[in-house]
Amino acid sequence: MTTEVGDKGIWSDRADAVSSQTVARDETTVWDPPIEWAVTPLVLLDAVCILLSMFGAYLLRFRMLDYGAPLFQGFYVRLALIGTPVWILIFGLYGLYDPDQLFGGVKEYARVFNACTIGLMGFVLYSFLTRRTEPEISRGWLASMWFLSVVSVAWSRFGYRRVIYRLRERGYFTRRVLIVGANEEGRALAEQLKAWPRSGVEVVGFAHPGEPDESPSGGFPLLKEPERLGSWIEHLNVEELIVVPTALRRQELLDLYRDWGTDKRVRIRLSSGLYELFTTGIQVNQIGFVPLVSLNRTRITGADALLKATLDYAGAFVGIVLLAPVLLGIGIVVWLTSPGPAIHRRRVIGLHGREFDAYKFRTMISDADAYLEAHPDLKQEWEETGKIQDDPRLTSVGRWLRSYSLDELPQLFNVLKGEMSLVGPRMITPEELDHFGHWRHNLLTVKPGLTGLWQVSGRADLGYEERVHLDMTYIRNYTIWLDLRLLFNTIWAVVSRQGAY
Repeated sequence: MTTEVGDKGIWSDRADAVSSQTVARDETTVWDPPIEWAVTPLVLLDAVCILLSMFGAYLLRFRMLDYGAPLFQGFYVRLALIGTPVWILIFGLYGLYDPDQLFGGVKEYARVFNACTIGLMGFVLYSFLTRRTEPEISRGWLASMWFLSVVSVAWSRFGYRRVIYRLRERGYFTRRVLIVGANEEGRALAEQLKAWPRSGVEVVGFAHPGEPDESPSGGFPLLKEPERLGSWIEHLNVEELIVVPTALRRQELLDLYRDWGTDKRVRIRLSSGLYELFTTGIQVNQIGFVPLVSLNRTRITGADALLKATLDYAGAFVGIVLLAPVLLGIGIVVWLTSPGPAIHRRRVIGLHGREFDAYKFRTMISDADAYLEAHPDLKQEWEETGKIQDDPRLTSVGRWLRSYSLDELPQLFNVLKGEMSLVGPRMITPEELDHFGHWRHNLLTVKPGLTGLWQVSGRADLGYEERVHLDMTYIRNYTIWLDLRLLFNTIWAVVSRQGAY
């Protein structure tokens, strides 16, 4: 099993076996088929959707709009029989059957749209080239077929993806991964992958040259002898190595790729480095044939940004229209029951670090800041936690508004102004930004939210460390479906009043 290479590095000793004392393999692991097995049903599913789309378009165009047409026409039957495998080929060329590009993100649906559009253009070209020997293809059939194919393929893949997610949560269709580098970045990667089983990655341990600054948690075994890497790969059925460059010296990194970069048993992936920064997403471009990595200025881009903006503006507009009488009534009650304005403007930090005034119904006495300065114990609690339990500055109406989070309803106008989102990290003041430490850069790549993970996970009962963790979890794992789920969960959190004060 030993592979001949040049001068052996620290990773190149391929031992044939590893003692049971070194690694305790989990013998209870379920049978795990390779992810490629999930592609074949997807090909068949796409073929069925394409055929049904062509048949449905024919019924719509020639049976519903033209009652004299036969149930089947030989010409359109031939189009379906020829076109379906051609469309499947186009899907393949667009990476729609590449396991590395499946089952994650809206980019798959964008590729479906593009592939179906190219397939439509293929039919148009075929009609042009055969116009003298074949009947002209109906434009109504083409338009209907394209629309039905995009919708049916996208929705079938959406449902199939959910099936794969459920199977991955049960241990199927996963890739066994060994992380090379047990520094802070490596441990953060392991925690993120463990917390997101839908990604289809199962971390089986760490390999680290020398002694790491801190032992990994989560029950992951640690290989301190890099020369036994081959034994680990064989014994744990490792399929991929995720390398953390910040944990290795340059020569160690080069030796690792030299010894394992061409080995067909494992695939090497490089972590981006500086995990705290690259959480926002990256782009790799070649300049002068040199690959350079650039950070995204915003975490949410492309189709994700379009979907989120649509949800924000539509939701805020509908919310303001439906809640207009409630907003007006609360404003009047606040203004009549205590001196001062009905709306309080709180200076907070938004996208790219820009400051803006977040609107809230005033819930405190008008001289709340002066009262805080006069009571050092309350000021200390505020600076440490950002909240004061049983805050004496609250008015009676304000305490009730906070218990149901009604004081935050005016932030719907901030959403319409593009300063906030319906769902996002908790909005913070410039002074609170220091609590986020080396994660502060990530916080400034998304808009703060009217609600978020913090709202449905305890609200004010959470300490700063937990809030930072929840905000970073949201930023790393954003999807439009997460936003929708959090919006529905917020209703229960508000009704139960957990952590509201």
